[in-house]
Amino acid sequence: MATKHEQIIEYITNLAVGEKISVRSIAKALTVSEGTAYRAIKEAENQGLVSTIERVGTVRIETKKKENIEKLTYAEVVNIVDGQVLGGRNGLYKTLNRFVIGAMKLEAMMRYVEAGNLLIVGNRDQVHKVGLEAGTAVLITGGFDTSDEVIELADELELPIISTSYDTFTVAAMINRAIYDQLIKKEIVLVDDILIPFQDTFYMTTQNTVDKWHDLNQKTGHSRYPVIDSNLKVQGMVAAKDVLGASKQTPIEKVMTANPITVSERTSIAAVAHVMVWEGIELLPVIDSQRKLLGVISRQDVLKALQMVQKQPHIGETIEDIVTSRVEDRSTVDEMMFECEVTPQMTNQLGTISYGVITTLVTEIGSRVMRKYKKGDLVVENITLYFLKPVQIDSLMTIKPKILEIGRKHGKIDVELYHDDEIVGKAMMMAQLID
Repeated sequence: MATKHEQIIEYITNLAVGEKISVRSIAKALTVSEGTAYRAIKEAENQGLVSTIERVGTVRIETKKKENIEKLTYAEVVNIVDGQVLGGRNGLYKTLNRFVIGAMKLEAMMRYVEAGNLLIVGNRDQVHKVGLEAGTAVLITGGFDTSDEVIELADELELPIISTSYDTFTVAAMINRAIYDQLIKKEIVLVDDILIPFQDTFYMTTQNTVDKWHDLNQKTGHSRYPVIDSNLKVQGMVAAKDVLGASKQTPIEKVMTANPITVSERTSIAAVAHVMVWEGIELLPVIDSQRKLLGVISRQDVLKALQMVQKQPHIGETIEDIVTSRVEDRSTVDEMMFECEVTPQMTNQLGTISYGVITTLVTEIGSRVMRKYKKGDLVVENITLYFLKPVQIDSLMTIKPKILEIGRKHGKIDVELYHDDEIVGKAMMMAQLID
């Protein structure tokens, strides 16, 4: 039997794209409390099923495919630019292909305008109208309004016309930033990219006995299986050590590990690798928000994915990329040494290098040095930072790492940071090595 929360999510999923919902309408339609309805709507928003807009409400939007993540819906644009929807609300769920800035004469501008675009323009009613007629939504900058005739046309064509108080340049930068952020997200490999799906997963149920484990073990050669109940919810994990010495008639519930560690399909592979190494786990069940089994993820698949990610070219640049791209290897035969110039992005509000940047530098340089000794990936376990002196913008720092200990599974490294031959920081980093 599905829970009320599950029922609401299913109800929202089955709604037509573009349909409006509210806490009250959900509560009434499914006879649930408004609190339950509110929590489910928030979950649906996290899943990208709906978008909530101030003064408009919550709209069912197109669920994005992974390859289409860089496209925004008009509803998302409204939220990005703190906009007000003047008309065409029924088209908010649609995705836009690209945006066009209307800063030229009408005839010249219309050469660039196509259906499915977003036309960003100021206080030009005629342009608003012609844009809508060409099949493009309109974003009016500078806080201006538009005529009643244009609003009626927007409603009729179901193309949003949005007003924002920001200027054209700021709006373009904000939308670009949102697309850029989504491109960075697109690069991050998630569990749902590599999981073994439910239909290909070998699992046991709470009704099984140890005998079933032996059957599966003989058939598959694997030794670990998730255990689910009649509602497909994960109740435990069972491995060879659990069934050791147990009779074949023993209920699996008696020997399994209850409440196992699980991951969701939206968890990043880097986070999963950390859990698997830290806990010494070979196989993890992947669950949805109701703890239903979606599949499993193996340590081997995670390591393969990590290696694949490192070989991929990056599209978006994260803060970490900005910092690590400034690191130059100046090592000699006798000494390992790196240099890094302190750029404005690396500083705090006082104009000196931030703690976060120092941590990133220590992690990056420590990892580079360890990889010279051990091939494979590593997971940082602990960093202890002794920050002695502030370093200001445009300073050139010298970073000297020293391996203290390196074994098959662990590494320990000491990192010293210098400016003008004077020590300004010191750190100790410990990492687990994955082979």
